[in-house]
Amino acid sequence: MSKLTDVPKRILIGRALRSDRLGETLLPKRIALPVFASDPLSSVAYAPGEVLLVLSAAGVTAYHFSPWVAVAVAVLMFTVVASYRQNVRAYPSGGGDYEVANTNLGRRAGLTVASALLVDYVLTVAVSISAGVENLGSAFPFVVEHKTLSAVVMIVALTLMNLRGVRESGKLFAIPTYVFVGSVFLMLLWGAFRGLVLGHDMHAPTADFEIAAEHQGIAGFALLFLLLRAFSSGCAALTGVEAISNGVPGFRKPKSRNAAATLAMMGALAVTMFCGIITLALSTDVKMAEWPARQLLRDGEPVGPGYHQDPVISQVGSAVFGDGSVLFVLLATATALVLFLAANTAYNGFPLLGSILAQDRYLPRQLHTRGDRLAFSNGIVLLAGAAAILVAVYDADSTRLIQLYIVGVFVSFTLSQTGMVRHWNRHLARESDPAARRRMLRSRAINTFGAFFTGLVLVVVLITKFTHGAWVALLGMVVFYGVMTAIRRHYDRVAAELAVPDQPGDETVRPSRVHSIVLVSKVHKPTLRALAYAKLMRSGTLEALSIGVDPEETRALRAEWERRGIDVPLKVLDSPYREITRPIVEYVKGIRRDSPRDAVSVYIPEYVVGHWYEQLLHNQSALRLKGRLLFTPGVMVTSVPYQLESSERAKARARRRANWNAPGSARRGPAGPPKGGAGGETDRRPGP
Repeated sequence: MSKLTDVPKRILIGRALRSDRLGETLLPKRIALPVFASDPLSSVAYAPGEVLLVLSAAGVTAYHFSPWVAVAVAVLMFTVVASYRQNVRAYPSGGGDYEVANTNLGRRAGLTVASALLVDYVLTVAVSISAGVENLGSAFPFVVEHKTLSAVVMIVALTLMNLRGVRESGKLFAIPTYVFVGSVFLMLLWGAFRGLVLGHDMHAPTADFEIAAEHQGIAGFALLFLLLRAFSSGCAALTGVEAISNGVPGFRKPKSRNAAATLAMMGALAVTMFCGIITLALSTDVKMAEWPARQLLRDGEPVGPGYHQDPVISQVGSAVFGDGSVLFVLLATATALVLFLAANTAYNGFPLLGSILAQDRYLPRQLHTRGDRLAFSNGIVLLAGAAAILVAVYDADSTRLIQLYIVGVFVSFTLSQTGMVRHWNRHLARESDPAARRRMLRSRAINTFGAFFTGLVLVVVLITKFTHGAWVALLGMVVFYGVMTAIRRHYDRVAAELAVPDQPGDETVRPSRVHSIVLVSKVHKPTLRALAYAKLMRSGTLEALSIGVDPEETRALRAEWERRGIDVPLKVLDSPYREITRPIVEYVKGIRRDSPRDAVSVYIPEYVVGHWYEQLLHNQSALRLKGRLLFTPGVMVTSVPYQLESSERAKARARRRANWNAPGSARRGPAGPPKGGAGGETDRRPGP
């Protein structure tokens, strides 16, 4: 690699890692929790606000339903966590929901789950980054004033951190995540102590506001629909739970047990924080509105479009700690950081799932390749690009983006749990040991309830969110499904074409003879080298071919050919329209038509230059010609290089670069095999 690109690459992502060091990147539980569970942990920063935003349509009186919505979300969280603990034990390979659905429900169900997860991972990055910018803006107004640019910058920074590798990025993410969890629990404990023990009245910045209800006197079916919509918005707290089941291979051994323990810790922390924030929000009279400019009233008048609505967690923190206090700034900063880092759940899930899908030939095989730091770099870059586009289109507005959210995750939840039920049914039919059957029956009961509950929530989400933007997520799933199906169809078609038949075919039959053609423009050193090389091939027929564009040049070429006594016949094709490529291609096709069993080998002299701009001045006709001949069956094209002096100077520069030590090369050591390993032969290159 050139010095120009090596220096910034090493500075940004670090030194390259050997393939045999993959085991060193495995994560202990204390690092795996912030890496794989930062999304559901951080969602408590915006999920309570989404519940209150929906309920505000019926006015502040509807807020008293929020504890019941929180309880329903908590029950769902515990159900999903318990269900996925069965998943990670049964399928520790890392395929997660995709593997479960694909194995137990068939290819179409597996692709549906994969499409849903890919869409959800992109939305996870967009929503988390946008929410983080909004929370940071409560303490630093400049950020929220330029939130789209700030969000894109954070996506770029997060991408670079993940390109450095899972373990290294996990260490960076652990501190902010634990600081956030600690700050929230400190807020809950201090708020409870102030309210219950000291008897303080805590008031949020919006406590004196009123809410102008969009719909007065909601009751009956309308109220039920509103509560279901609030519940579906609160279910944003469950996003990212599936990432642990997809990331089991990233855990240290015993992988399944560590993943199951991490799931339990994540569920307990997320439910406690979610319910605690909603309780404090009601105690401090937080007011949230879906359309704050006209719904929030200050002294009976709308606050107007200049008002910026802070998230619920920021308002509760202001009431408990005091606006502008050190603890409030710490909470706001930690919340913003953990929301930024929550996108890391997708940065771990999307590339790994993309790698598995590429291995199954549903995505381009480049997504299965690990980069310098043993991370799936192509998948990371693809995820970042898609999320940045989404953030730019929706102006980094988390309220608009979250309407697209959670549809995909509940599609994967439902199909995965249904697949697990079939998994246990299949194993129970073969198992006779009573103890094992009891464990399987318990697991099946958990997954059955999980499938029913998540399926019910999926229906609720589709009904309540479809017209608010969920249709965009469904459209994205359809697009992913169609693209992956087309890619698999292409790979299958190519594999069928390339498969060697049991009986010998045309591919294994030796050609009757080889008709060799050396392309000639003038008699010079590259032409003579190509002729000499073609003679070594011992072809059945060898001829030189030139295109006659200028009569004077053609006569000069013939004269020089005869004067030198070159013993290869020269054929000149007249081209009255000054075309080069078409006459050669037609001539080659004519040979193939006359002798279908003959192979045609075309030799093209080419210059090797030392600079990219020199390439623009040479070999253009050769490139066009090779591109055309590649589509002609039975034709082989051989480039015969001739190194110009500039290429020799480029080679000298390359030798100097090879002797230059890149940052970290002293620590990295030689690139050869490890000491005492295979391939330890001595260097047999000749001396100078």
